[in-house]
This record gives sequence, C-alpha cells and structure tokens, in this order.
Amino acid sequence: MTRRRLVAIGVTLAVVGSVGAAAAIRVLSPAGNGAALGPPHFVNESATAGVATTYDGDSTYATGGGVAAFDCTGDGRPELFVAGGANASAIYRNESPIGGALRFEAVAPTAAAAGVGAGSALVGPGVLGAYPLDVDGDGVADLAVLRIDGLHLLRGLGECRFTDGNSAWSLDGGSGMTTGFSATWEGAASLPTLAIGRYLKMAAGVETSDCDDNLLVRPRAGGTPSAYAPPSTLAPGFCTLSMLFSDWDRSGRRDLRVTNDRQYYIDGEEQLWRIATGEAPRLYTDADGWRRVEVWGMGIASYDVTGDGYPDVYLTSQGDNKLQALAAGASQPSFGDIALARGVTAAQPYTGGDSLPSTAWHPEFEDVNNDGLVDLFVSKGNVNVMADYAAKDPSNLLLGRPDGTFAEGAEAAGIVSFDRGRGAALADLNLDGLLDLVQVNYGRPVGVWRNVGGGDASASRAMGGWLGLRVGEPGPNRDAIGAWIEIRVGDATTRRELTVGGGHLGGELGWIHVGLGAALGADVRVLWPDGGAGPWLHAAANQFLEIERGATAPRPWTPTP
Repeated sequence: MTRRRLVAIGVTLAVVGSVGAAAAIRVLSPAGNGAALGPPHFVNESATAGVATTYDGDSTYATGGGVAAFDCTGDGRPELFVAGGANASAIYRNESPIGGALRFEAVAPTAAAAGVGAGSALVGPGVLGAYPLDVDGDGVADLAVLRIDGLHLLRGLGECRFTDGNSAWSLDGGSGMTTGFSATWEGAASLPTLAIGRYLKMAAGVETSDCDDNLLVRPRAGGTPSAYAPPSTLAPGFCTLSMLFSDWDRSGRRDLRVTNDRQYYIDGEEQLWRIATGEAPRLYTDADGWRRVEVWGMGIASYDVTGDGYPDVYLTSQGDNKLQALAAGASQPSFGDIALARGVTAAQPYTGGDSLPSTAWHPEFEDVNNDGLVDLFVSKGNVNVMADYAAKDPSNLLLGRPDGTFAEGAEAAGIVSFDRGRGAALADLNLDGLLDLVQVNYGRPVGVWRNVGGGDASASRAMGGWLGLRVGEPGPNRDAIGAWIEIRVGDATTRRELTVGGGHLGGELGWIHVGLGAALGADVRVLWPDGGAGPWLHAAANQFLEIERGATAPRPWTPTP
C-alpha cells in the first residue's frame, strides 16, 4: 500500500504516552483453575474443509479481510461468512460431524440473498468484513457487512438467508470505506446503537489520502421504535480499523474505544468516546485523565487479564503491540501499558528467520487448551510488500501461565503459516469442546485448523474440562450484549464481558467458551446489561448450557449428529 509505506518507513516500535504510569496499574495475576497446560495440537484442514474463498484486491483492500462465525441454521454449529475483497464473498454452512474433521459447504448466492441488490451487498465483491448480531431480537442472527461503500445491515431469515436490513430499519450506513464496527443497547431502545468506523475518504470509487470521519447511529426516538435516526459524526477520524463498546470502568455505561491506523495524520491517536444514554457523544481528553496513545492501530481485544474486575485492552499494531490496563482507582480512563511485563508485545517474528518488525491484525483472547488460563491469538502478515516490515510473519498463539504472563506456543501447536494473515476466529466448529481456528489471508485461501487437543488427526483428546455457555434475556437485546459472565472455580473467579465489535473486521456470536482445567465443574453467574445480578448456578464440566434470565438452573443443550 504505497502511501502507508512512504509514511511508515523507519518506524519500528509504536510510541505510547505516559509509559511511567505502569507503576500505578494493578498487577494482579489472573484467576486460574490449576496448572498451565501445554499447546494443543491443531490439524491443518485448509485444503479439505471446503472454505474456498480468497480475500484479495489492490491496495484499497490491503487493510481489510474479516470473517464472521455464527449459527445461521439453528443447529448450534457456527457457520462462516468470509469477506472476499475484490473477489466474491461467501457464506459456508457448517456440516462438520461432532468431534470430526471440519467440513463446510458454500451456500449459493441466490439461496442466501432475498432482495439484497441481487446479493451484491452480501456475497458480491466489495466486502471487507462482517460482524454477527441479533439486531431486532427475534432470535435469528443478522449480519453487519462492512463494505467499500458503507455499512449494510442484513436481516436474518433463518437457514442462512438474508434480506436488506438497511431498508427494514431505515438505516443510513454511510457511503465510505467501512473498516470498523461495534454495537450496544442503550436503555430500553428496541434497536442497538451502532458505531461505524471508516478508513480513507473515497472519491469516485477511488481512495484518497485523507482519513474519513466515523459515524454513530442511534434508534429513532418516539413513534418509530424499529427505525434508525440519521447518523451523527464522530470527528476527527484517524483511519479507524477497529471499534468496541465496553464498560471500561464497570459503571454500567458502555463507552466506545476506537483504534486508528493514525499515520495519515501526524496528530492522530487512539480514542475513547463517552456514550451516555440521552447525551451527545463526547471525546475523552487529557482533562478527563485520558492518556494519549499513538499506534498503527489494527485490532482490539478486551479481557480481564489482570483479574482485577476491569477489562484490559490489547491493541495490535506494527512493531510492538500494547496491553492497556486501567490505573488504580477506575475514576478516570487512565491506562498504562503492561504488554512487556506480560510477554505479549509480539514485536518480531518468533520463527522463519525474519527479524524485522511484525504487522499484527486480529487479536482474540480465548482458552485454546482448556486449562482455565486465557490465551491470546494474534494474526500477523505484511500489509502488502512493505520492505521495512517482516515478510515472513507468522501469527502468534500466546499461552497463558499462572503468573499472568504468556508464552509462545504456535510452533508446537502446528499453526505456523507465512501467509499474510488478516481477520480470524476461534470457535468450536465441530462442538467437541475444543476451539478451532479460521484465518483470512490476503491473496491466499483461508486457513482452517482443527483443534484436537492432546490427540491427532484420527481422534481428538481432551486436555482440560470446559463449558459452552449461551445466555439470553427477553426483549430486544436477546443475546444480553453488555452482560458480564462470572465463572467461579474454588476461590478463583474469571470474568468475561459480552460484546459486539473489536477484533479485525469480524467477530463471533454464539457459544461462549470457558476452560476449566482439572475442575469437574464451576459456578456461573450472569450480571445482566441493566445491572441486575443473576444467581450463582452450578454447572458440571464438559457440556453446553443455556442460561435464560430468571432461570433457577442452566438448561443443558445437546448437539445433534
């Protein structure tokens, strides 16, 4: 990507303000459920899984490439929507047998699209990524498709069929190059509030060298409960590549974190917008305690890594990546970097012989070996042909350890690839309690790896206990986005916030995976989006469970063959 290369030459490490502030950050270790386990074994099934899409295109598409994992058939298995860039995108129906080899079948464009401009907004060229969410609370997943020409909501009809959601909900999704998205529910609104991140301004279908402003879209107030108001502008924009609504201070208000590929403006930086119901959005500044952060922002992942009850934020970049933790007190949005102390800077390739700085894209916190300690996957790949950055730049699989640090495990796990990675998803694709991996690559076919734990290609073998959880509540926010799930094993409690957004141009909706280590079960509690706390419910290990608001016990769910 020519302009990016000209500006980025000579830059090897991102700069973060207030580095010395790390001393004021909580440095608790995470709540663990036992001893750390080694890397699981992944079997490369890219050539046989049936996911044939290749994300590609000229420099306009170099910073895109996402995948959405969600159930659009109702059988509990996650389907895949894969962006194609200048090529056609595709929906893949999950036909994987339980615990068996991963197998997908492409859904014909005519079968997937109903009145969506002959399917172009869904599977035609021009798609950069997508996020699944249930916009209208009908129990059927919808899709927010990020395109070169704006955001297109697609309303799910069941059986992986979609119709035009922009028309159904009167949404103006903008007309710019859409590269970021997040959603949350405010108060009793019948539709979610949407954040739309945009990259470069477009002129006659061609990218310019100027960053576009972002948009915030809220439901129309009064009289029209299922329609959107015109978007408001979030300015300035610094070439956004990821957005995330998150309750950073546990106040019950979900503010908007924005990560920016800021090199297009000398004065660009990361942003946090205050989003309060009934108020105009307001950008946090140094007067609020916000500390300026400048990175080549690519992706966002959020998880309570430190175990202090607040979400920590991982930001991918070129060179070293950042893990931001909230300074003691939580009264101000003052974050400091603990990436070096935790071993997650991931600044250079760990294998392949290339010592130049890395380029990181999609981050995701999950427990891939089920030892009860969260792990971190980071997709990697050169933007295009940037001579100052590593050409052989494999993705990271950083395994959590009991002391709160992480150690590289990708080589031992068998997922090393030198394709130029972009978006990715960790999801239990064959419902065996082990998280599998899908990675979109720029100019190369999608990578698909089956997690077999301690086993091999012939049979998977468990490494630790697990739970698959799905929570729900009545009303428009069917999937309880904004809730927190607490999992207690003995004296240790881990916490997870339910969000839509983050990552790099894609995300997941469905089963929430929990590793339990050697524990035979766990106590689970849901803190609902409105602040109400559900009861502690006991769950035996190694099963899928549904938790509905008001339930006195979780409901077991059994996958069908």
